[in-house]
Amino acid sequence: SLCQLAKAGLDLAFGAKMNKILCASFNECASCVLDGDYRAQKELKIERTRQILKPFYDGEIEFFASALSGFRSRAELRLWHNENGLHYAMNKADKRPVIIQNCSIVDEKIADLMPKLLARLNENFKLKERVFGVEFVTSCDEICVILLYHKDILSIEDELSELFRALKISVVARSRGKKLVFGSEILNERLKIAGKIFKYKISFDGFIQPNRAINEKMITYVCEKIKKQKRRDFLELYCGHGNFTLPLARHFNAVLASEINKTSIALSKQNAILNGAENIKFIRMGADELISAFNGREYKRLKDIRLKDYDFSHILVDPPRAGCSQDVLMMMKDYENIIYVSCSQESLARDLGILEPTHRIENLALFDQFAHTNHIETIAVLSKQK
Repeated sequence: SLCQLAKAGLDLAFGAKMNKILCASFNECASCVLDGDYRAQKELKIERTRQILKPFYDGEIEFFASALSGFRSRAELRLWHNENGLHYAMNKADKRPVIIQNCSIVDEKIADLMPKLLARLNENFKLKERVFGVEFVTSCDEICVILLYHKDILSIEDELSELFRALKISVVARSRGKKLVFGSEILNERLKIAGKIFKYKISFDGFIQPNRAINEKMITYVCEKIKKQKRRDFLELYCGHGNFTLPLARHFNAVLASEINKTSIALSKQNAILNGAENIKFIRMGADELISAFNGREYKRLKDIRLKDYDFSHILVDPPRAGCSQDVLMMMKDYENIIYVSCSQESLARDLGILEPTHRIENLALFDQFAHTNHIETIAVLSKQK
């Protein structure tokens, strides 16, 4: 009715004015949990950070805000079957499904594809049967959809091929021990850092930052901070596909970066060539393996690299949620400058407790990768105490 349309318009205007999320499933879906004014979300995250990291830092905490909608370049959803067909679903707090029609936080390309993909799946019994999950991954221009099945995907290869042709996007199907790729599972990404465009090849199989705009702000922030410091060579652990490595390499003489994921390290080498970065050596090694190499253990993977030739002034770590191992932390204490990128402030606080006797935090910043949630990305820039 006209009254309902008018109310919807008022709600939209009020939501925009109050900087609030507008989502019909908000009270049920467990993905977004903070419904207040975004300014209140910001203050909540800053104050929580201040309390967790209080033993190590009492200075200014910078905050880099996210867009309130359309910011997620990667999204995973359940596919739920009932008597009315196939539906997108998310988990409630108790893990039960809640059917959703759309999602306000996903990239515009994902939002546009969601109803088209669902319609195609519902039209074809073979495609719909025993599909249980979907993942969307986007770059600035491209999109890839990954369908997860509880059946042999080789039995529906023709139907998947037709879906690929109809949607005109890359389609990947996975079932236990099997994978089919239609198009390409590699996407071409561009990031603008300090006025310069960096080109990346990324894969849904590797880790990518899910908020593209915030990712650009994170890299820019680190570049600005290290430019104020004396720089020689640069060591990076958990480098992924070279997200931080490539822009930072411009500020150092030589760079050594390690990553354990085969796909990511292969792409990082391609990305170095793509951007003309000739001063980077990427190696497929875990952090603890690299420490063993620094301590004298020989690896075939390092046969063309002389570790003793490096003169590192900086180390950057972007570890998993669990944080760094004890051995990695003890090695980090030897470096003049540390950039610690963390997705868990609890593990960051634990690790800072080990680094505090030798290093102090010079700068601390929060990057809101996941607006409307309790999660926050933190970057701490530390220098060795004189």
